[in-house]
Amino acid sequence: MQRDTRQLLRTGLAIFLIGAVAALLTMTVFGGIGRQGPHTNSGWLALMLAMGCLPTGTLTLALAFAKLVGDRKKKAR
Repeated sequence: MQRDTRQLLRTGLAIFLIGAVAALLTMTVFGGIGRQGPHTNSGWLALMLAMGCLPTGTLTLALAFAKLVGDRKKKAR
């Protein structure tokens, strides 16, 4: 595995996990989400963090996995 591929995987995983933890905190610690959104200001902040980090982390991980597959194909030649 190349160094930049490892860095992409690490970064994507970190961003995704931050978003997942923020979403979990929104649902549990910060009062949950009702029909009109989270019940607390902290819940809103955690929801915004989750909404930013989850898609970004997913796309970064997808890029890293595609690069990993490409690296392995290139190495097999």
